[in-house]
Amino acid sequence: MTVRIYRPSKTAMQSGRAKTKRWVLEPELETARRPEPLMGWVSSGDTKNQIRLTFETKEEAVAYAKKHGLDYIVQGEHKRKLKPKGYADNFAADRFATWGTWTH
Repeated sequence: MTVRIYRPSKTAMQSGRAKTKRWVLEPELETARRPEPLMGWVSSGDTKNQIRLTFETKEEAVAYAKKHGLDYIVQGEHKRKLKPKGYADNFAADRFATWGTWTH
């Protein structure tokens, strides 16, 4: 069985980054997901897609996969790019709108 080890990115639904600190180990899907005919819910014949293990570090997740004889794929983590800004930047003299004129 092949597993994927990754660090999840921030959800788009909320501004917090609560569930992005830990590493996740998930099995790769062996069968495709398909909509159920009656209700339209997504289903799969593979029950391994319900497994999701979390670890504090990437090394712990890799050690777990090696210990249990699992093939693993490690995906790189997402880095945040911060642009420090202040309230005074809203009134800077070099601030221009998209059409090239002063915005205030």
